[in-house]
Amino acid sequence: MTVLDTRALGRATLARQLLLDRADLSALGAVAHLGGLQAQEPQEPFVGLWSRIRAFAPGELSDLLVERRVVRTHLMRRTVHLVTADDALAWRSRHDAMLRQKVLGVYRAELNGVDLGELAAAGRETLADGEPRTMAELTRAVADRWPDTPPRALGEMLIAALVPMAQVPPRGLWRTKGGVRNLPLATWLGREIAPLSPAGSDPVGQTLVRRYLAAFGPAATADLRAWSGVAGLPAAVAAVRGELVAFRDERGRELLDLPDAPRPDPDTPAPVRFLPAFDNAILGYQDRGRIIDDAHRGLSVAGERVVLVDGRVAATWTVADDTVTVTPLRPFSRAERSAVTEEGSALSAFLSDQDSERVRIAPR
Repeated sequence: MTVLDTRALGRATLARQLLLDRADLSALGAVAHLGGLQAQEPQEPFVGLWSRIRAFAPGELSDLLVERRVVRTHLMRRTVHLVTADDALAWRSRHDAMLRQKVLGVYRAELNGVDLGELAAAGRETLADGEPRTMAELTRAVADRWPDTPPRALGEMLIAALVPMAQVPPRGLWRTKGGVRNLPLATWLGREIAPLSPAGSDPVGQTLVRRYLAAFGPAATADLRAWSGVAGLPAAVAAVRGELVAFRDERGRELLDLPDAPRPDPDTPAPVRFLPAFDNAILGYQDRGRIIDDAHRGLSVAGERVVLVDGRVAATWTVADDTVTVTPLRPFSRAERSAVTEEGSALSAFLSDQDSERVRIAPR
């Protein structure tokens, strides 16, 4: 079985994540290809798409949110993701059990004695008037039934698990501040969520396997679980295994992939790329060594924005006063410094609506 080393896996990741060459895709096409973008920080997906597609205009993504063609919702790993409306409706039921368990993992003691079915019904009844609500407004409406339960626990269970929700605009629009207001996903999109498939079949799980490998492969089943958080996917992997090819990494793990997906030569040049906070190019794996050193693994979890140099995390970045500041994690060569400056200037122009191209590389 062919062994793919770390560099080969890194180049494959860049290609699948549209980070090796910017893609000639629409914003909708990119969101669909990537299986969504992690989006708890509402402005971060704009940088994620700017780094991945040519001629990206931020108004394009804002329009998609307003037109309800993409949606902000709790999905993979119980984090807020920006996904296409079609994927949200098709995938949500398959994530329900995971979302409930994730919330219970935090609030099990506080929710002891709360009938979750009754709580869900109360939340749906409150939202039946079609008015978006904040978590505080929703919990105030139902809290009299559970006066001894902390409102935060009721709200998290309702919004992140029991009632599939959309975070409605202006939340997530370009350069727009807006708090989180929630409306049932089916109400916002005007379409019902696809029901869970009968026991013994898992077409959505099989779709998740194929879509994950298209955007993240080659990868192990542990990586797939790390991306989705969903249980029971080994059976879906087994069902589609005949469609896949297998490799091994340097640790001996089996890696699965779509046969015709790009696996570039490990020596393919990789351009500098600026990634937003919590980007799935890093978080979408259990073994993140293909793109980030173990010593820096905590950066992505902490929400640091990072810079890829030669395909690996080599710096963090911030922006203030229309200036992008890059803080290296290792020394840059002269050529690397020049490439980081050039890409940073372009990012500065994007973030400032072309008013600034200022970039600063901090001393190490």
